[in-house]
Formats: sequence, C-alpha cells, structure tokens
Amino acid sequence: MKALLVIDMLKDFIYEGGALSVGPQGKAIIGVIKEKINDFREHDYPVIFICDNHEKNDKEFEMFPPHCIAGTCGAKIIEDLDVKDDDKIIAKRRYSAFFGTDLDLYLRENKVDEIFLAGVCTNICVLYTAADARNLAYKVNIYKDGVASFDKEAHDFALKEAKNTLGCLII
Repeated sequence: MKALLVIDMLKDFIYEGGALSVGPQGKAIIGVIKEKINDFREHDYPVIFICDNHEKNDKEFEMFPPHCIAGTCGAKIIEDLDVKDDDKIIAKRRYSAFFGTDLDLYLRENKVDEIFLAGVCTNICVLYTAADARNLAYKVNIYKDGVASFDKEAHDFALKEAKNTLGCLII
C-alpha cells in the first residue's frame, strides 16, 4: 500500500514572516501538495501530516532560529491544506519523521510499503525522512514539484542525493 507524507507544511515555514520561512518557493508547492492529497484520498491511501513540534529550549535552536514551538500558531498546519479526521498527524522534534515517533509502526500496521514525500525543507526534513525510510526498507518517491527549501543549491543536492545514494524515485 501507498501513503503520502506531507512534511512540515506549517505556518512558521510557509507563511511570510514565519520564524523559519522558506520564502516564495514554499508557497509555490501548495497547489501540487493539495492535488496529491486529493489523489491519495480518492484511492483511500493514508495521508500523513508530519509536523515539526519543538520544546521552547530545543537543542535544534542552537543551529536554527526557534520555530514550530509546541502550542504556538507557527506550529500549525497551513490553512491552505484541508486536514481531515481520517488523516494522521505526527509531531516530530528532529529532522526525520521516523526519529522518536510512531510513524514506522503506523505504516506497518496499515501495510504501507511505499511512501511519497512532499513538503519542506528538501535538504533537511525531507532528505532525512527519506534516508530513514530507505534504511527501514520502504520504497520512497519524492515529488520534485512538491518539495522546496530556502536554499536552492541545497535543495538540488538533496534531490540528487536522494536519487543517487538512497535510491529514491524523484517524480
């Protein structure tokens, strides 16, 4: 079975003025992601929203500005994406959607063996989620028009790395 992982489409990343805004390229992928969400729902495949959700004093803030702090407006999924009751929401504190979460358990319980990734940031949370998924033997597909980052060079590198090193399909 297939599942769609929508990674970090949160106010702090997508909206102008967000604590760690990706910029216009983040808004540019919203339409593609909405289309993919609808496609997966039409086929009754799981749609999983992966959400950065940090403590106020998270160690990640030694590298990046504080963002997506639990309970804040910036940690919420953008209104442009319609979250349904049947969708799964997984909060994470690190780059990979698998690290310290029940994502792997959820996927296995639902007999998912192939995942499709969309969201931000290509070179951080998307790439490290893809790496962990491949290490766990999932087939991984990344929508090239459905991912974005604040750094174009790092974005391009991440897609190349996902394809050439991890064996992900870039579609």
